[in-house]
Amino acid sequence: MSDKGLILTNHHCGYGAIQQHSTTEHDYLADGFWAMQMQDEIPTPGLTATFLVRVEDVTSKLLAVVNDQMDEKARLEAMDAEGDKLAKAASNGTHYRASVRSFFGGNQYLMMVYEVFTDVRMVGAPPSSIGKFGADTDNWMWPRHTGDFSVFRVYAGKDNKPADYATDNVPYKPRHFLPVSTAGFKNGDFTMIMGYPGTTTRYMTSSEVEQTMNIGNADRILIRGVRQELLLEDMLADQSIKIKYSSKYASSSNYWKNSIGMNQALKRLKVVERKRENEAKFTNWVNANADRRAKYGQALPTIEHVVRNRAELQHALSFYNEALLRGTELIGFAVRFEALEKALADDSKAKEMAKQLKNNARAFYKDYSMPTDQKVAKAMYRLFSENVDKKFQPEGFVSNTEIANHIDKIYSNSMFADSTKLMAFLSKPNADALKADPGFKEAKMVMSKYRELRTAMEPMAYELMRGTRLFIAGTLEMNQGKHMYPDANFTMRLTYGEVKDYYPKDAVHYDYITYLDGVMEKEDPDNWEFVVPAKLKQLYQTKDFGPYALNGKMPVAFTSTNDITGGNSGSPIMNAHGELIGLAFDGNWEAMSGDIVFEPNLQRCINVDIRYVLFIIDKYAGCKRLVDEMKLVGEHPATTPATTNSKKKRK
Repeated sequence: MSDKGLILTNHHCGYGAIQQHSTTEHDYLADGFWAMQMQDEIPTPGLTATFLVRVEDVTSKLLAVVNDQMDEKARLEAMDAEGDKLAKAASNGTHYRASVRSFFGGNQYLMMVYEVFTDVRMVGAPPSSIGKFGADTDNWMWPRHTGDFSVFRVYAGKDNKPADYATDNVPYKPRHFLPVSTAGFKNGDFTMIMGYPGTTTRYMTSSEVEQTMNIGNADRILIRGVRQELLLEDMLADQSIKIKYSSKYASSSNYWKNSIGMNQALKRLKVVERKRENEAKFTNWVNANADRRAKYGQALPTIEHVVRNRAELQHALSFYNEALLRGTELIGFAVRFEALEKALADDSKAKEMAKQLKNNARAFYKDYSMPTDQKVAKAMYRLFSENVDKKFQPEGFVSNTEIANHIDKIYSNSMFADSTKLMAFLSKPNADALKADPGFKEAKMVMSKYRELRTAMEPMAYELMRGTRLFIAGTLEMNQGKHMYPDANFTMRLTYGEVKDYYPKDAVHYDYITYLDGVMEKEDPDNWEFVVPAKLKQLYQTKDFGPYALNGKMPVAFTSTNDITGGNSGSPIMNAHGELIGLAFDGNWEAMSGDIVFEPNLQRCINVDIRYVLFIIDKYAGCKRLVDEMKLVGEHPATTPATTNSKKKRK
């Protein structure tokens, strides 16, 4: 964004940092934050900025250490060891970090070398009434009117290399930064996004899709829905709890709603049926040749066998993760102390671990409400008891009628429910006190059965990896000569597309751009999701949009055909000249199945318009120093021809 390390990301990506710095006296979530001078920028421990330095194909080196006689576990262990060796050699003697990543289900391996900066400071963020406008109701929806952005700065040592926070660090000088286009765009204009998409599962089989819908998504929808309702109840009743739980709630609700939309889209778009058609085609291709039968003949049967046999375990583990380990905060936190129990046999190790756990505890209790967690825990235990078969429950797990008393006893007597008691224990930790604590005993009971189930799942996981690897290898061979791309795996990808409107259903048309008019149309002062700040209303009424308006109207967001997924949030969307025109921040409801099957006619990337970002920074926040720091560019002499091919977006 500038030659001084300025970076833009989404408001929801910076949300944790904004919440981290918020207090009841300085509520940056509610009021926003703007560093009017560089010295006002706030250090944000734990936040990093990672830059890709180079990529190397190391497939041949990893495949050289395996053979077809190895089982999948031995194969993966050998390749992991070789990958670690290559990554270590690539980073030794440098400040770089390297890792080897699997692509195409283990059929290709690339080594990524990164530069990681650890001094990142918060520079600016609009209030949530702008940065999170529409909140849960509008999440994953179009039309959208959210100013989903925040501003940070990367700092470095005097040598421009990564350095831990220090007062004499200086703004990072990048090799290149994006010019910012104020010229706008039109329907059909070329776009590209470069970012770090999390995971897609485009090679998933029909049986896996069904299990995702009926177990993974269904369980998440149920459990998170109950928990979020209880959290929101306390958040709306108490401002301090709202600050503590805002980031947790947002993180939970994001993929709760995603799961709802995904299931609906998978059914509506008949994805399972389409997958079955592809699998029939694959099977016919395999059976047409003896060599292919020998090599790939068991790929699909293996996957189907594993999916069928793991269903009960998958369901049980889903409830352990969502209801007990994540949903019940005290249990999830107490689990961390298992390592301390082992370390107490060695005094020197115990002291060091206790010191680390003190730091963890400070962060945990800063955003923790015991009464809220206690209330949620009762609901989580009830859901677990009612939905998980007894044979998969922890030995001695409390019966449904005893849950309320059981939870009350734990939270009344466990040191994990009281920060003062826990800090006193960590000052003088001892094994007997830890083992006797009811919260720790409960956590150990849960983890014992959880690990047992995970161990039972492990052979099936390796079997599935083998089936998937062979299925993808066969799919690539069957489609030889066609452009095929690997699933997203948190590594950098470029996706190209175009600014584009769409027709979500019969007789319905969605334009490609929204304006500030829509914010005012949605305003509801009695609904926290749709409150509009007074100053924004004033700017709208006076049409004080500065140089950022389009024909007297203030653009807010737009849609494009770029292929993105979770992890791409905050990625720059650029025009054909490599200039920034916005930030990707969401996908659309009609194509929530997109992580499994890309839908070129329906799938849209939702982006905040860079002109709205500049308008909020300049006219709303009055922080024009940030705009002045950017390189703004206008119209180009020649326009770029529109691209018409919206298929095969990610490369």
